[in-house]
Amino acid sequence: MSETKITYALITGASKGIGKSMAIALAKRKINLLLISRSADELAVLQIAIKNEYGVEVHILAIDLSQSQAAKAVHNWVKAKNYAVQILINNAGYGLWGKFAELDLSAQLEMCQLNMATVTALCHLFVPVLSTQKKAYILNVGSTAAYQAVPTLAIYSATKAFILSFTRALRFELKDGPVSVSCLSPGPVDTGFAHRAGLDAFNKMAEKFNMKPDDVAEIAIKGLFAGKSEIIPGFTNIISVYANRILPKGFIEKMAAGIYKT
Repeated sequence: MSETKITYALITGASKGIGKSMAIALAKRKINLLLISRSADELAVLQIAIKNEYGVEVHILAIDLSQSQAAKAVHNWVKAKNYAVQILINNAGYGLWGKFAELDLSAQLEMCQLNMATVTALCHLFVPVLSTQKKAYILNVGSTAAYQAVPTLAIYSATKAFILSFTRALRFELKDGPVSVSCLSPGPVDTGFAHRAGLDAFNKMAEKFNMKPDDVAEIAIKGLFAGKSEIIPGFTNIISVYANRILPKGFIEKMAAGIYKT
């Protein structure tokens, strides 16, 4: 009888925030990990900590996923190492805050590459791999910003709208096979997102609504294994998403512009 092959969950943006918390949540469930991030040092520290605490296999790859060939490099690494991927979590992403015409174009296009193109490429490359498993999962991380246009976060919210739409379509296309596809749409999370986006002035207000990464991760993993199409952590976020569906778009955009105004 042939030996059962070890399977892994591959997580991008795994060195901090929700990605790190999801890695730990999966390790608690004795799931082996492939962790991807730009920071080799942070990944190495996390690798040792998870191995020591949970006794699972953890392999790491430091790479900048905002580069156009990054997804192919990740796939080549997995193939060369003969890792069997059962779960793909596309978590890496970031936002830029400011008026579209005033923000640097190359920075915005780089964000598009990471938030959309790399996610698309990783899904395309790994769906055939995942389809060889009896049961497999894809989790694409969106945002509650996906459900509305957000002035001064125009491109970020648009990239997350793409993720939501793409994920739902891919889920339908794969529904008769072994791969379950879900979209996680968190609201404000205490991850440092606002700082990278240049939203430091928003931090004090966000603190009132911020969820902890560990709480979001636990909801995400439970939703993933339950096969949910959309996972929205937090009651306030669920209400806001439903409000976006029934209220006039112009009203929602005016409210968002007031919250994130420059």
